[in-house]
Amino acid sequence: MNVLLDLCVVPIGVGISVSKYIAACERIINEAGLKHEMHMYGTNIEGEWDDVMAAVKKCHQVVHEMGAPRISTTIRLGTRVDKTQTMEDKLKSVKKKLSNNVSD
Repeated sequence: MNVLLDLCVVPIGVGISVSKYIAACERIINEAGLKHEMHMYGTNIEGEWDDVMAAVKKCHQVVHEMGAPRISTTIRLGTRVDKTQTMEDKLKSVKKKLSNNVSD
């Protein structure tokens, strides 16, 4: 099953800057071959459920190995079985409605 997932990993107990931990997670997602796009408070990921969840798990494992005693992660995800939908498809749909001034 394909999933679109928004991931926000927050290492706790590592000080103010967390960018090196986020970079480590970005490398994991990239190495997993998953389609993804980082944004200022997380990363959107697209792929097969098991592959995406395995990458999320590995992010936790690696961030803990880097010294983070705690991690708080927020995940929002969506699945569809009626049609295949990509991250781009979702954005195009909204942008089309904005440009045509359509409400539904």
